[in-house]
Amino acid sequence: MADEAEFLRAHPPFDGLEPAELAALAATATTEDHPAGASILVRGEGPPEHVRVVRSGSVEIVHSGRVLDLLGPGELFGHAAMLAGLPIGFTAVAHGPTTCLRLPAAAVRDLLGRPAGLRYVARSLLAPTLLAAARPDSGPDSGPDAAQRPVRELIRAPLCTVPAETSIREAAQRMTGCGATAVVVPLGDGPPGNGRLGILTDRDLRTVIADGTDTAAPVRLAMSAPAWTTAADRLGGEVLLDMLDRGVRHVPVLDATGRLLGVLEDADVVAATTRSSFGLRAAIARAATVPELVAAAQGLTATVIALHDAKVAASDIAGITSVVVDALTRRLIELVVAELGNPPRPLTWLALGSLARREAVPSSDVDSGLVWVGPADEDEAETYGRTLAERVLDGLAAAGFRADSNGAVASNRLFARSYEAWQAAARGWLTDPAQTKAPIFVSLMVDARPVWGLRVDPAVPDVFRNARRHPDLLRLLGKYALAHRPPTGFLRDFVVEHTGRRRGRLDLKSGGLVPIVDLARWAGMAAGVTSASTPARLRAAVAAGTLDAGAAATLEEAFHLVLQLRLAHQVEQLRAGEVPDDLVRPRDLSAVTRASLREAFRAVAAVQRRIAGELEQGVR
Repeated sequence: MADEAEFLRAHPPFDGLEPAELAALAATATTEDHPAGASILVRGEGPPEHVRVVRSGSVEIVHSGRVLDLLGPGELFGHAAMLAGLPIGFTAVAHGPTTCLRLPAAAVRDLLGRPAGLRYVARSLLAPTLLAAARPDSGPDSGPDAAQRPVRELIRAPLCTVPAETSIREAAQRMTGCGATAVVVPLGDGPPGNGRLGILTDRDLRTVIADGTDTAAPVRLAMSAPAWTTAADRLGGEVLLDMLDRGVRHVPVLDATGRLLGVLEDADVVAATTRSSFGLRAAIARAATVPELVAAAQGLTATVIALHDAKVAASDIAGITSVVVDALTRRLIELVVAELGNPPRPLTWLALGSLARREAVPSSDVDSGLVWVGPADEDEAETYGRTLAERVLDGLAAAGFRADSNGAVASNRLFARSYEAWQAAARGWLTDPAQTKAPIFVSLMVDARPVWGLRVDPAVPDVFRNARRHPDLLRLLGKYALAHRPPTGFLRDFVVEHTGRRRGRLDLKSGGLVPIVDLARWAGMAAGVTSASTPARLRAAVAAGTLDAGAAATLEEAFHLVLQLRLAHQVEQLRAGEVPDDLVRPRDLSAVTRASLREAFRAVAAVQRRIAGELEQGVR
């Protein structure tokens, strides 16, 4: 193994190993010979149990039929997927006769966790070619990689500052109170960021304690100064590499005027770069039976908790949750169809409600519908669809995703119709909105999003794009949206509702989100928008002039606040092994949260009053 050891010693990250460590690693190596054109790694396989180093020849990194890179002797591949525990995101092909050294993951994992190894990993992870190969599919979580986003978008921790004469003890208490791992110390005159800065990190505090430094001493004696800072518009990947080279884990971020925006942690970039639901979706796609599928879906709970702990925005987590449920639904349908045979008529499975809007949280139930192409009275298609829906909904329930308790499910004849029947019903609701439950059906179907099957064109929700030509329907939907009122606030441990009644718990869904979601749907329909998220509908309504910018901003801010609180509440329930719900006790909320909710509820109520007046006057 002497030859292998000498070869590895000449290339990073192995060049920093001690001779004994290098010899032990080389002893685990296996030599592989690959003919030209052979696939060494295949996209979707894994997570890999080995990494490979090109010994001779070269290896093409191929993604979506395009060669992204050509690796030569000494270059490592497969390590990113191994470390992240994800399937391979590219295909590695021998460019000509090629020899590789195969190293067990267990033998190199520790090496890659050391400073030199971490620097190597970061540089390879942030290479543009590998960033492209890391995204094997699309979805809400496959937008711009963290490495390619400006650092101002990656700041997660709240900004925490203290004066230079603050004691070390007080600075530590301030960090704890802020929930931050670093505190910034402005040096000189002017607001924070307009002069030099110092920084005290959690690592600095550990050093202070280890050295026996008096914590009553001023923080300026323990901080690092001047702190290295970065501009807000620099890309995350570039900044992470600089942080690794400088040996720092925190960097203050300044805007173009020199104002301090916050502190970026190295973990913000690394975690965001590897954060994806792809691994979970890949496990779902590989499941060959319903029990395997149910087992794979259990990983969503851990994913949601981890994303929340990483301070990912609640709206992003909701989008990822919805994508995973979509994948689970599609795979269940595929397994059922494999047993039942192909449907007699082309079918489309529709997501409705929060799943359709990509706003699902752990407590969300599954609203669904079916549409098939063919005669409206096609008994065979209806029977097949009902059987399919019942089995799919049973599978979802086994995986922890219960069906809608109000009957908005694909196994219900009201929500399983031919395309022509859906179109006729939709036109009927437009022309005669006074029909029984018309506002409820319209609200559900305007959200509808295809998940599996034939994408009929135009889609069922598109019938409502001309809703503005039907003022009676819009007026009725507006009144329907205004029927859900947020609470007016809190009185000790009670929630005070707009009617003056009190109750012990706050329902974050019906009292917080539903009034906003319904208003956004109504305003979006008036703007010609059908299936879309709540924030997207609000922005479209502003652009179309159906909602003023101030009202839309108020509703969107309240939406994100309540969604974040709702998710945080449910994450704590998941940690405790409880079934997630939407009910919180006022006494469990901090004074700041209660005040923020009270202001949000009042602002939403004010928007509702204004819109109610306009509806009465026939303005909209």
